[in-house]
Amino acid sequence: MSTDTPSAADQLLIDHAYRHGFTVTAKMLEVWRSRDLLPGNVPGGGLGRGKGSTSSPAPESFDLVLGLARHAGRGKRPNDVALLLFDEGLPVPEQTVRAAFTAAVDTLTVPGDDEPDTDPEQRLDDLAGHIAAAGLTMTLVPARARRIDEGIARLARASGHTWPPAELAAFDENPGPPTATPKDAALAAATAAITGTMSLEDIGDLLRAMNPTATANPIASLLETTRKDVPEFADAVLTDDNQLALGPVRDARDHLRDLAATAPLQDLTQAWKTAVGVRQWALDLCGRVEEELADGQLGGAAGEWLKGRYAMAGMAVLSTLKERDWPPAQHALDALMLLYQLAEFRRLDRLIPGCQWHLLAAEGLTPPPVREHLQDLISRHAPPAGPGVDVRPAS
Repeated sequence: MSTDTPSAADQLLIDHAYRHGFTVTAKMLEVWRSRDLLPGNVPGGGLGRGKGSTSSPAPESFDLVLGLARHAGRGKRPNDVALLLFDEGLPVPEQTVRAAFTAAVDTLTVPGDDEPDTDPEQRLDDLAGHIAAAGLTMTLVPARARRIDEGIARLARASGHTWPPAELAAFDENPGPPTATPKDAALAAATAAITGTMSLEDIGDLLRAMNPTATANPIASLLETTRKDVPEFADAVLTDDNQLALGPVRDARDHLRDLAATAPLQDLTQAWKTAVGVRQWALDLCGRVEEELADGQLGGAAGEWLKGRYAMAGMAVLSTLKERDWPPAQHALDALMLLYQLAEFRRLDRLIPGCQWHLLAAEGLTPPPVREHLQDLISRHAPPAGPGVDVRPAS
């Protein structure tokens, strides 16, 4: 069919776009369909007497055409366009959405990916050599977070306060300075990607390195001493060589690809929205702390910052500050990682009876949007309320 002369069905879409202020051509419709961004027209009945047949646009095409007119254009990647449409809640074909999420995972590349048959131990040795030779590093604390840390520490010293308080700092069995370097972090991240595992010692050291102004890090210490303190838990979730494995031991990116391909679409949608909420919360927290620093007074925002710097909430802030522009592919990756983490909480809930999941409601452990996502788990394991005790999760 010539793309210069639209069919009657395509003309309906073109006219619909025009009424909303967009110029759409038959050629553009053809391109969008070739990229699985727009469904084909639905065949109708025949006109009779050899006059051919009729067709009509799929009902969802009208909204999609307006979204495509807004987002598609020269140089725009089809996968990015699909994710932008998905972000608006438009009815992008499901297989196109899943392909876009999978393509986002494929942006995570590690040296040696082009030689998949290499012996695993040799590949790790080659990876370490490559990172050392190329001087590859990983940003542990973005500049904005570092300025906030330093500002809080300065005001805290001036007022005679320290964080964590002595009662909490006493739980750190390894209060020495962090030893992980940006190169170490790059190697640990790449190794975790291709093996799907990371030792508790490496995780603890990275947590310390990501919070270098802390005088103690009890959360890191709890991880480092898991095998000694709670051996039953360690036996259930750790490998024999003390590695934390999220699911079956394999390339972590394969786990994410599986989620992209099989997670219910409503779960992908919820994780996508939750990732937006986490980012908004993190940037808002930074702004509120900076206002307190400018006023020379440490208030509620600084307290929330300090509590979060030791746990998942603080890691979410650091991750947000590393991605200043947050392109659609990174948004998709963050959503998949969030879905991955939430699934692991529920897997651990099945493996380990009696976990104190209600503690996830404590301020600072998880970002508030994630806390809301886990509300069923938190509420189910909340201890019974005693007289006059309020056990509602922090808002």
